[in-house]
Amino acid sequence: MQFKTIDDLPDVTGKRILVRVDINVPMDDARVTDLTRIQRIKPTITELSNLGAKVILLAHFGRPKGQVVPQMSLHPVVPSLAEVFEKPVAFANDCCGSSAIDAIASLDNGDILLLENTRFHPCEEKNNPPFGKELANLGDIYVNDAFSAAHRAHASTVGIAEHLPAYAGRTMQAELEALQSGLGAPAHPVIAIVGGAKISTKLDLLGNLVSRVDHLVIGGGMANTFLAAQGKPVGNSLCEHDLAETARSILRRAVEDDCEIILPSDVVVAEAFKANAPNQVMGANEVSGDGMILDAGPDTVATICERIAAAKTLVWNGPLGAFEIPPFDTATVQAAKAAANQTRQGKLVSVAGGGDTVAALNHAGVADDFTYVSTAGGAFLEWMEGKELPGVVALSR
Repeated sequence: MQFKTIDDLPDVTGKRILVRVDINVPMDDARVTDLTRIQRIKPTITELSNLGAKVILLAHFGRPKGQVVPQMSLHPVVPSLAEVFEKPVAFANDCCGSSAIDAIASLDNGDILLLENTRFHPCEEKNNPPFGKELANLGDIYVNDAFSAAHRAHASTVGIAEHLPAYAGRTMQAELEALQSGLGAPAHPVIAIVGGAKISTKLDLLGNLVSRVDHLVIGGGMANTFLAAQGKPVGNSLCEHDLAETARSILRRAVEDDCEIILPSDVVVAEAFKANAPNQVMGANEVSGDGMILDAGPDTVATICERIAAAKTLVWNGPLGAFEIPPFDTATVQAAKAAANQTRQGKLVSVAGGGDTVAALNHAGVADDFTYVSTAGGAFLEWMEGKELPGVVALSR
């Protein structure tokens, strides 16, 4: 997919640049508790500011459903933006109308302004054309740096791009380039690791991957559904027994598409879902009625690491076990370290994303060693499912 980046911008001195960002950050008592998303957009904002543009930030916060909800105001985020950007950030108490117009008119070249929560207006999520044009009238150029909101066809992600020259910010650019190398035009062999609790939430994902990757590792609770579909006992493990036929159909499709499905051959079983619960390793066909499968076993991990060592590309979404509680984090940590090692040696392009995935890689201490780790949740998942993302399509027009 072709799209323009900041490198393609004309002279922007004095130009009003509307930048869609994701600063939907965690808060505690009006204080930002995690600066990751703000730090991710710093390169774009700093570069545009240094080029002499008037930088105008558009963002959402929470789900106010088209109403003005004071607790979802973006105003408390301003001090953190100023801290990360290392310069003052102004604020307008609306994203359109006289408040926004007057605030923009007072900007000098290089200044940064944050507009109030776009979702305070019901027309935002409806992508109402007049509202998109109203937002576009506030700027001369549009830059989208919010991949995590790219799966939403909203006025601030799609509507503005109908009226202004549109460019990808540095974070959006890095994300799209990483995704292209992950599944768009990857080097083979390609291995995908998909974990998580339920197969029902990732049916589209699994269906897309079996036709595009060489090896597909299925872990976490969803692996139990596949094991049960093969007639193996899963005891008291999390399992969607009603999706057994769906699991079998995915296995059949994998055979047709010459994709190796890797399911646990051995598992770590406990009788309680709690940290350091007594546990034992057993074959995947030996789980008793009271046992709960909480992680993949060492033989399975060895197989996964072997495939990672032979692969050139890895895409990862979801942990292999209950990584939040020891020792059921072992499979996830060992596989993550194996992938990180191959990546550091330049032998593997590793792309990962999704909330639990990011947490798992941070837990393993290797997130910084992967080629790219996406902080996007729904957008990353929909990309892996093979769906077009409206915010990305808008950039390619």
